[in-house]
Amino acid sequence: MTRRRWLLGLAALVAVVLVAGGAVVTTRLVSRPSPGPVAGPATPSPSSPAPTTPAPVTTSPTPPPGADLKGPLNLLLVGVDTRVSVPGWEPHADAVLVLHVPAGLGRAYLFSLPRDLVVDIPAYPKAGYPGGRTKLTHAMSYGSRVPGDKAHPSTAQGYELLRTTVSRYTGLRIDAGAVITFGGFDKLVDTLGGVDLYVDQRVASIHRRPDGRYRDRSGSTYTGPQMVYQPGNRHLTGWQALDYARQRYTAGGDYTRQRHQQQLIRALARKILDQGLARDPDRVEQVVAALGRTLVYVGGGRRLVDFAYALGGLPAEKFVLVGLPGDAVGSGGSYRGEQLLPVGRDFLAALRGGDADAYLAAHPSLRVRS
Repeated sequence: MTRRRWLLGLAALVAVVLVAGGAVVTTRLVSRPSPGPVAGPATPSPSSPAPTTPAPVTTSPTPPPGADLKGPLNLLLVGVDTRVSVPGWEPHADAVLVLHVPAGLGRAYLFSLPRDLVVDIPAYPKAGYPGGRTKLTHAMSYGSRVPGDKAHPSTAQGYELLRTTVSRYTGLRIDAGAVITFGGFDKLVDTLGGVDLYVDQRVASIHRRPDGRYRDRSGSTYTGPQMVYQPGNRHLTGWQALDYARQRYTAGGDYTRQRHQQQLIRALARKILDQGLARDPDRVEQVVAALGRTLVYVGGGRRLVDFAYALGGLPAEKFVLVGLPGDAVGSGGSYRGEQLLPVGRDFLAALRGGDADAYLAAHPSLRVRS
């Protein structure tokens, strides 16, 4: 089996980074003084009339970008498996997260949808897809197909079909989103100086040795020493953070992997805010430069700076991480995918109705705390 490039779900982190960067740009836009002539004091001639005091000019302040964005807002954050070395490889949505920001923009809820969630994917004529009921991850790959050009799938098309699918499943309008590929993430974390994270359970890496090198493979079996992440407070470098959040063959399976992804996102968001990136344009440029072409921003007709200004004041501690439990769906003894349990589906209904806090208070096990 070809090694899968699990993409983390760190598109949410990318959104936070871009919010910080956009906030800097916004500050420059709204605080830049108006250009005007600069001159020294004039010396009046004897024949010149006495100078008069000019009347004050009243100007209306220019509203900041995104001033009309009051919420609620929903951002779709996607990590895609794109193997650029394989001609015609279709992008797969390996991590799908939704960031919901209620009206007032003072709080945010981040939750994951299982990549193998069984959903109804609508027809998408642009890609020649007739529609069907299958795993959520396939919405990205089916939507990316370009009729007559198999060698050049379109990630933008794939996102469009995935967005529609997620919107219909959750009942949430998707306002904007981001797609991030595998490459460049470890460099991003290293640019931030690593990340401090509480490891909540022992995780043995399938892919890496303790020194970071990839383990040897014989067919589908990995051999050799393993990197092991022991419980406790840890400082992770870029490759370690990437590796840790990829592991799903551990207690709890893919649901544990989703939890670890969210914890990593929160830890990185805190570090971004603690470092004051929004007040340091040079550091922001370093972070964004680390992403390069690994990021695609999809704004739904709105500029990035609009969302940046609207969300730039949201503190990391107001990010509420939510884990939606699920179980396997089978047919005739075969595995078809995953489904959310009723408690998870009811959370989505509470989110739509503006009752998320009350629902989480009644179901505290849904909160991802560590």
